[in-house]
Amino acid sequence: MSAPAAPVTEGVALAGAYQDGPDRAERRARASQSFWTAVVGVPAVFSVLRLGVEAGGELQTTLLLVANVGPVNLLAGFLTTAARLLSTGLVAVFALGAVLRVSVERMPPGIRRPLFVRWMDIVPAWFVVASFLLALVTWPLLYLPLLIPAFVAAFQLTPARLHEQRIPRLLLLAALLAGYGWLLAPTLIEAGRQREVLALLLFVAPPVLALGVTGPLPAAVIRPLASVTEAAVLAMLVWAALPVISTPVLPLTVTTVESTEGVTEDVRGHVVTVDDVNLVLLQERGGVRYLPVDRVRAQVLCPSEEELPRRQLRVRDMHVEDSLLEGLGRRVRPVHRIDAACRTAR
Repeated sequence: MSAPAAPVTEGVALAGAYQDGPDRAERRARASQSFWTAVVGVPAVFSVLRLGVEAGGELQTTLLLVANVGPVNLLAGFLTTAARLLSTGLVAVFALGAVLRVSVERMPPGIRRPLFVRWMDIVPAWFVVASFLLALVTWPLLYLPLLIPAFVAAFQLTPARLHEQRIPRLLLLAALLAGYGWLLAPTLIEAGRQREVLALLLFVAPPVLALGVTGPLPAAVIRPLASVTEAAVLAMLVWAALPVISTPVLPLTVTTVESTEGVTEDVRGHVVTVDDVNLVLLQERGGVRYLPVDRVRAQVLCPSEEELPRRQLRVRDMHVEDSLLEGLGRRVRPVHRIDAACRTAR
């Protein structure tokens, strides 16, 4: 009479496994949907908000910008200004998610996995690598060292993975640190001379931090850390998004127009559109101005205040506030002198 018990038990176990399978697949599908919605939706929302902010909140000006600023312009403006924000968010999510994922096994059974861990479960490795490459070419050189501990955490590159034996492992670490020091030695000396404490910390601390950022973490701190880091990353993105949203997507120019016979006026503003009749400018201090094309006498392109350097440090021959992309671009087209009209026109 007891013989059929085993098949019944096996059937119950199979039924439970079958029920767990669809639940897990459904959770992965929801995590995948939320992740890709954030990656695609956030840039689109930012682009629309930027037009509204640049228009000064005026409805008719916003409609004018929407009608004349095409999707290619918005995409180019986003990639050149907000790519840093997007890559920063992705790097933070992947670094924290990887550390939490190797630590989640210490959590009691039945507790929901942190959001960043669920995202890491569904993101392909190539996308993680692409996010770090995007950060590598768009972040200012001053902050690039922060990618070292982030990359180590995202891929869990412990020192033991360099070599099985201790002595060769220490030699490899010493060689890596020596190469890093050789690359930045002139910059570190100059930063010390200029008393740039922040620059010194950003160049020196990350390589040391990279030696101990891998998991797993103690079980007691996993859940609180997951909640705090998720809120911190969200707050960081909101804080960093404010200047991105307010960054113009239109070129800033000073246009010399002949208002009356023999009298010229310099008008500072962002070019919205040009046709056979008018040059439409969104003035820097608000308002739209239509300038007759036949009265335009000159026009110069001006940098914004955010583009002007604030530090005098360089890494080899690149300015620390430039990204690798900007530094390479300045080699091809060196920065020209700012036209006098950009300084005087207001």
